[in-house]
Amino acid sequence: MSSYQGVIVSDPWLQSQFTQVELRTLKSKFISVRTQHGRVTRDDLPPVFAGMKAFSEMFSEDEIKTFLGESNSDMGEEIDFEAFLRLYLDLQGRAVEKSGGLRSSFLKATTTTFHHAINESEKASYVAHINNYLAEDKFLKDFLPIDPATDALFDLAKDGVLLCKLINVAVPGTIDERAINTKKVLNPWERNENHTLCLNSAKAIGCTVVNIGTQDLVEARPHLVLGLISQIIKIQLLADLNLKKTPQLVELVDDSQEVEELLSLAPEKVLLKWMNFHLKKAGYQKQVTNFSTDLKDGEAYAHLLNALAPEHSTHSTLDAKDPTERANKVLEMAEKLDCKRYLTPKDIVEGSPNLNLAFVAQIFHHRNGLTDSKTTTFAEMMTDDAETSREERCFRFWMNSLGATTYVNNVFEDVRNGYVMLEIVDKIFPGTVNWKQANKPPIKMPFKQVENCNQVIQIGRNLNFSLVNVAGNDIVAGNKKLIIAFLWQLMRFSMLQLLKNLRTHSQGKEITDADILNWANNKVKKAGRTSQMESFKDKSLSSGIFFLELLSAVEPRVVNWGLVTKGETDEDKKLNATYIISVARKLGCSIFLLPEDVIEVNQKMMLTLTASIMYWSLQQQEAASDDGEISDEIFVEGRENETGLSGETSDVAVDSES
Repeated sequence: MSSYQGVIVSDPWLQSQFTQVELRTLKSKFISVRTQHGRVTRDDLPPVFAGMKAFSEMFSEDEIKTFLGESNSDMGEEIDFEAFLRLYLDLQGRAVEKSGGLRSSFLKATTTTFHHAINESEKASYVAHINNYLAEDKFLKDFLPIDPATDALFDLAKDGVLLCKLINVAVPGTIDERAINTKKVLNPWERNENHTLCLNSAKAIGCTVVNIGTQDLVEARPHLVLGLISQIIKIQLLADLNLKKTPQLVELVDDSQEVEELLSLAPEKVLLKWMNFHLKKAGYQKQVTNFSTDLKDGEAYAHLLNALAPEHSTHSTLDAKDPTERANKVLEMAEKLDCKRYLTPKDIVEGSPNLNLAFVAQIFHHRNGLTDSKTTTFAEMMTDDAETSREERCFRFWMNSLGATTYVNNVFEDVRNGYVMLEIVDKIFPGTVNWKQANKPPIKMPFKQVENCNQVIQIGRNLNFSLVNVAGNDIVAGNKKLIIAFLWQLMRFSMLQLLKNLRTHSQGKEITDADILNWANNKVKKAGRTSQMESFKDKSLSSGIFFLELLSAVEPRVVNWGLVTKGETDEDKKLNATYIISVARKLGCSIFLLPEDVIEVNQKMMLTLTASIMYWSLQQQEAASDDGEISDEIFVEGRENETGLSGETSDVAVDSES
């Protein structure tokens, strides 16, 4: 495994303004300009900055050129990377000023380079959550409870164990804890592996980690650590805010059309809908539209708790004239429902959106006040088979990992207006979307949605996707089979392009599924192992042995063979499958499959797993050698073994008549 090399800037202050991911991205752009022009000047920068999403919606290229020329410096004078970063910061400052200040969002990681202030109240709340849920953890109990008044949280986060454990609290079973390095003192390799496992697992449960790198976590940069922790906790607290986990939520709607709308709502929106449902029943006249200003006076909380817990009902809360006094009484009543006091009266009065959301979610978990009277009425709405549900989950988290503006909560509902699909396509293939012809949400007119989806389909055809008799209407109509098939082709094409771009000695030949298959078999064979796979639907893959041997072949130290079973029983297969996924993520693979996909040999997921391992391995070769003979490892003589998905297009073809 190659060592991690961060981008180092000589000025400590300048270094502190960026995450490692941001530095690497900007360094790449700087080098690209230097390669193209032989050097970098201010004259070269307007088109570079104008092409960045952070500035493209704020300034024109001419405006950026004017800004860069405002100093007395010669526009043609050569600049170094640090000067480039300072110009970027200056332009970012102008963008912030033009937008009227910084935007905040519910429990999202803060990645702006201009505001790294830590909210001590939120930090205390997250620490209390960690102390509560991880108090009995065999490894962490020696370090808990954490004192929120100190930096102990950040010190403990530096080795990655805490964050990995917290992910498993949020979504149990995400990480095979056998793959976590849990020695008292970790070396840099082991620490980096834990953070890599953490970030890839965080993506796999829906966290947005686009601007966070492993080095940021090694350094325990407070705003990034708290941002990631807040996202993980949010996912835990909102996990049951959907019809699958809590079918009683159908009580909030009146007909099947409203059920479809409920399915498409973000969990926090469902939480607001639930809160307003009970408030309306309690006779509260106001509508709560946010977790901040609408809750500051504590009245909504008082009515909600009186409605949900009549046995503790009291008018003294509403009679209180002082908002702080009322907030205190609200918390006293909540404690009677066993809701932990993770926020203070001050947090309520000041309208802390993150902590109020967490508090309302806690109330929901302890006393949602819903009945089973309508759960069977809409049972037919939840008819997805297990494989479709898993694939929807995989594509949802993959789409969100790309860092698009729109967060996907339900693939089948959220893609229907076409806009998020255009965002995803643009992330993967910049410049292919004609944004002048795109319609931005909210889109009330159906034909505008069709226009977006037609452009998506046309881009797919330009990329030679199999789209037989398919039109934008099929996406607007929410045809699940066609949506899954299109997204699979998009994911697969993106994956193959990444591999193709690594092959510096392949004379531009296209990568095929057979090349991936043959590379994997050759890698295992060269490592002295005997297992092979005939195709990506080879039933022998269910034991997990082949993938463990492949992982061991690309990095011998990553697999602990003492933990591997023979994979003969269902229980042993699941142990191996869970271990495979965590080991691959620990290595650096960004994958979104579940153990069931390995056990059942889901053909698509087997290809993505193998390709991800291959991509990581070839990346290491390119980093280690300037003349690595990569193509020799990819191709075998001829292509007589061309199997897998590429040879079976009927499995992924999109046909609206099928």
